Amino acid sequence: MSFDIIVKGGTLPDGRTADIGIRGDRIAAIEENIAAEAGRVVDASGDLVSPPFVDPHFHMDATLSYGIPRINASGTLLEGIALWGELKPQLTHEAVRERALAYCDWAVSMGLLAIRTHVDVCDDRLLAVEALLEVKKTVAPYIDLQLVAFPQDGLYRFATARQNTVRALDMGVDVVGGIPHFERTMEDGRRSVTELCEIAAARGLMVDMHCDETDDPHSRHIEQLAYETQRLGLQGRVAGSHLTSMHSMDNYYVSKLLPLIAEAEVSAIPNPLINIMLQGRHDTYPKRRGLTRVPEMLRHGIRVGWGQDCVLDPWYSLGTADMLDVAFMGLHVAQMSSPADMWRCFDMVTNVNAAIMGLDDYGLAVGRKASLVVLDAGDPIEAVRLRAERLCVIAGGKVVAERTKQKTRLSLAGRPSDVTRRHVVPY
Repeated sequence: MSFDIIVKGGTLPDGRTADIGIRGDRIAAIEENIAAEAGRVVDASGDLVSPPFVDPHFHMDATLSYGIPRINASGTLLEGIALWGELKPQLTHEAVRERALAYCDWAVSMGLLAIRTHVDVCDDRLLAVEALLEVKKTVAPYIDLQLVAFPQDGLYRFATARQNTVRALDMGVDVVGGIPHFERTMEDGRRSVTELCEIAAARGLMVDMHCDETDDPHSRHIEQLAYETQRLGLQGRVAGSHLTSMHSMDNYYVSKLLPLIAEAEVSAIPNPLINIMLQGRHDTYPKRRGLTRVPEMLRHGIRVGWGQDCVLDPWYSLGTADMLDVAFMGLHVAQMSSPADMWRCFDMVTNVNAAIMGLDDYGLAVGRKASLVVLDAGDPIEAVRLRAERLCVIAGGKVVAERTKQKTRLSLAGRPSDVTRRHVVPY
């Protein structure tokens, strides 16, 4: 027996040490001490071998556009939306495509090999839809890219949003999106949830809706989303993204709401980097954290994954396509500090996010797609703590990115000659 690649001696997220044999684009073996020939051996001794990172919430049509045509001076969500409205008429197919492809290069370098991106359909040209469909084909050998038809200016608030959403789905966009809290009235928001879920049900598609991304505790469209999910039989195919109004809701109402979300099998996708940056901007002190109730959701059995949302765009001035940054921020803001919770934060940016996106061919198991990441860390918690370097990224059975292990040289009398900041912790 021979393999194209053997990843030797790595530590799996569950703590086992094993070799991984890859043949073609499939994982062919996971076992200790594989004794076989291979076209290439990747030495992962002492390093963490993980399935690739997954981002279930991003805006690739806007990424890397920071500063065009101006900077978001207030730092608020609403100014970001207004700024995007100024930028949209200036967009070209080439600019959207090139920025998206550049971001995909970043993603590959960070072991991020699956992304769900919302694409604004409130532009009658559907220019960004066409550009990102082209990008999807280009990156298909190494990134699973899902597109969400996102009526960003409101299904009813923007005159042609509904017909553009349907047009985008006809063109091959994968998921139905929405933004009910941005409609002119709460009632319009409620109706938009119903209509968009009906469109998804009729087409057999998933739903991923920007839902209640506001500090207003009366924004409760997630309740309608859970109701429509059950009414239309969409369980397991629906996600509510952001859900930040829940951080301001009355505790009694939340005690009713969370069981409804769990019963409907609606997933939640908070975006901690952006939520902590954009929310609470009208507060003085005490200032709200801007994140939904993640630990409480988890206790109710709700599937929760962390999303990146933005990198260098009208809403967020930072970012590097690093899902470990996202997990690191989420861990802090949600105060998930126990070993079990910290491990879970790593799982949320890998396996949980893959489940939200419906990636059936994902994971470290024989027969699955041979995509994985070797990290300069001993375990998932250390990976989050260090935002560990990606030493080797394999996508579909091919090495697509690699980096030599970095050490800092010290010149201190009586001390070691180098330091790595790795540390064995007896969890």
